[in-house]
Amino acid sequence: MWERIRVILRKEFLQALREPRMRVLLFVPPMVQLVVFGFAVNLDVDRARIAWMDLDGTPVSRELRDRFTGSGRFEIVATPENEEQVQALLDRGDAQAVVGVLPGFARDLARGRTPQVQVLVDGSNSNTASIVSNYAGGVIADFSAEQLALRQSVMVMQRGAKSPVNVAAPDIQAASRVWFNPDLYSRNYFVPGVIANIIMMVTLMLTSLAIVREKEIGTMEQLMVTPVRPIELMLGKTLPFALVGLVDTAMVTAAAMLVFHVPLHGSFLLLLGCASLFLMTTLGAGLFISTISHTQQQAMMSSFFFSMPAFMLSGFAFPIRNMPEVVQWLTYLNPVRYFIEIVRGIFLKGSGASVLWPQMAALAAYGMAVVGLSAVRFHKKLD
Repeated sequence: MWERIRVILRKEFLQALREPRMRVLLFVPPMVQLVVFGFAVNLDVDRARIAWMDLDGTPVSRELRDRFTGSGRFEIVATPENEEQVQALLDRGDAQAVVGVLPGFARDLARGRTPQVQVLVDGSNSNTASIVSNYAGGVIADFSAEQLALRQSVMVMQRGAKSPVNVAAPDIQAASRVWFNPDLYSRNYFVPGVIANIIMMVTLMLTSLAIVREKEIGTMEQLMVTPVRPIELMLGKTLPFALVGLVDTAMVTAAAMLVFHVPLHGSFLLLLGCASLFLMTTLGAGLFISTISHTQQQAMMSSFFFSMPAFMLSGFAFPIRNMPEVVQWLTYLNPVRYFIEIVRGIFLKGSGASVLWPQMAALAAYGMAVVGLSAVRFHKKLD
């Protein structure tokens, strides 16, 4: 048995590496995905382009402007003087936000009133708008707190030590600490998820194409009359691409650490072990697709039909908790969801098997079910 499987494995490796199209499918998609999600897909806003409209023109308003430019998060690209110019800047997309200091800003601040600063944000990109708005709100809040403390100290000095002084209420400050991704880089969030998509795409498509190709060129009938049993043929066809999936996992992990500096806090061996569990579902799905497809074009379209919903419902790009409740329940039927949770847990949190065992158990259950059903259909198809 093992000798026959070894012969089929050797044949598959030679055929896959000999054909230029297969070599491209083996190595190009992982690199393309890694480059796209590592460099192009970036939700971080390191330096926002803003316009500054100062209708007060006082030293205090200019000090607030210096706080914005000195924070390192903003770049003032225009100084509009009226509402028409502000609207033109936002319409053209020249500025992501406009900060407007209204008249009487310094006077209200000196008299103890609450001055207003208007922040107009381009909301066409909700993620960017939220980040820029939070940045601007933080700068304004810090400036307001410092001005309030300065005003209280001046009042104390003016009244003198023997005069009664209204003691301000204790100031409670919140100190935030970010765990797992302290720099809040979106790259650290997206790049590990690429591993799941690479394994799914490569193994799913290549497994289905390898078997359908035998049908197209007429060699499936020759294999059926050989002493090779259906289970041996199935293992010989799927194991090469399982090894390819593990190699791609190691390659993308190394590139993520060396090129994009994504930290790997967990165990690489645990990552490979979980990838092996996930491979059972993708290989089984590829095997099933091969039994319902007669041409390689049909196999590719069927793979796309399977992979796209799995990708969209995996939580890779869109948080599952933001989806409708019915869709959230459907995601529990998606094996890609569990593997992405595992990959991000190992990379970002350093989670071990004691934490990830529910996801690992779900992958094992889905994998055995998919492989079992696909093997039964594959056996019947050969018969």
